[in-house]
Amino acid sequence: MTLSMYQASVPVLSHNLKSLDSILAKAKAHAEAQEIDPAVLLNARLYPDMFPMLKQVQIATDIGSRGICRIAGREPESMPDTETTFDELRARVRHALEQIESFRPEQIDGSEQRAIRLKLRNGNEIDFNGQSFLLNFILPNLFFHITTAYDILRHNGVPLGKSDFLGRG
Repeated sequence: MTLSMYQASVPVLSHNLKSLDSILAKAKAHAEAQEIDPAVLLNARLYPDMFPMLKQVQIATDIGSRGICRIAGREPESMPDTETTFDELRARVRHALEQIESFRPEQIDGSEQRAIRLKLRNGNEIDFNGQSFLLNFILPNLFFHITTAYDILRHNGVPLGKSDFLGRG
């Protein structure tokens, strides 16, 4: 049995963003229980030249929702990066999930060879086909930014474990 583009994208993106939402809920609860200003966790970084936790979540949601739009041949929606609270971040994750889960297999399947040109922050452009864009850009980036958000929160004392990251916590 072959794995379709839909099966390799929508369920994987959805599952991992749901895990991220649960991680954010635990972080908010931890901040409240420990009387920690949520801004401390939201703006925490692993190293000064890295993005803060808040930005990691924003990028993860952009990668998932904008990426699946490109694979489907649709113009991606832009979400402004205005979140300053856990509730706002969780709403952003849920918005990205709604967008991702709105796609049906017939919109995604067959996109393996779709030409996708991505403009990077530095102005450079990269060309992909749909399959390489999904497997070599979207999924690794999604996992990287969710992992980094998880690591920042864990480093700051939020009681998270591997099962939270895997969506079984």
